[in-house]
Amino acid sequence: MKIVVTDSIPLAHPALRGVGLLVALAIMLVGSVFPFFLVSRSGAVDHGFILVVLWAMSAGMVYGVGFTPRGWLWRWMFSGWACALALVLAGFLWFA
Repeated sequence: MKIVVTDSIPLAHPALRGVGLLVALAIMLVGSVFPFFLVSRSGAVDHGFILVVLWAMSAGMVYGVGFTPRGWLWRWMFSGWACALALVLAGFLWFA
């Protein structure tokens, strides 16, 4: 089985990449200025919530600056869809 890697990976629309970058910057700023946002209502650290929020931030940052990883797993984990999925999961964990 031969695996072919090409450099001609199509880029998404630049406006979508900008949205991903803005989401990542917003998460970074809110987490830095208001760190209590990352803890649960009882004051305990919710590791699952922090995991998906940081995943959304990382995916948004990588996708937003225009970097596209070569490996399929990394490409998916740092895509715009992964950023959106992580934000949905974070919302579910926050309100559940």
